[in-house]
Amino acid sequence: MKRQGRWEFVARARGIRAAVILAVEDGHVLLVDQHRAPLGRRCLELPAGLVGDDGEDEHALTAAARELEEETGYRAAHLESLGEFFSSPGMASEGFTLVRATGLTRVGDGGGVDEEEDIAVHRVPLDGIADYVAARRADGMAIDVKLLLLLGGGILAAG
Repeated sequence: MKRQGRWEFVARARGIRAAVILAVEDGHVLLVDQHRAPLGRRCLELPAGLVGDDGEDEHALTAAARELEEETGYRAAHLESLGEFFSSPGMASEGFTLVRATGLTRVGDGGGVDEEEDIAVHRVPLDGIADYVAARRADGMAIDVKLLLLLGGGILAAG
């Protein structure tokens, strides 16, 4: 927790940022869910991970490739940076690089690098994404704000 004047916000101690992976192919998107301690429950999310979390200087695309395979069991032939974004700029300084992953090949089960992560992988049809997210919310799962990327068109059309 940091203070700057009257502002209070959260910042990672080492200034680490994240890579968030939009793995969309053949009309499907890869999503994950895992327990998130700050929420006290499981959260449905795009695959993601910290860049340089082992202390090394790492490129966001390298981290995205590593995290995609660790979390989902898929390897991408192509990774493209879509830019840097901030999900809660009034509360947290952390930003993330959004990475599009294509040319996907399943090479493992995913689930994380150890049993503490307990990551579940979901390959969801894009044309059913709104219903899928609604069903997970009804099950009590938290929904990461970045999923608005996939829901945006439907939300705008509903208004």
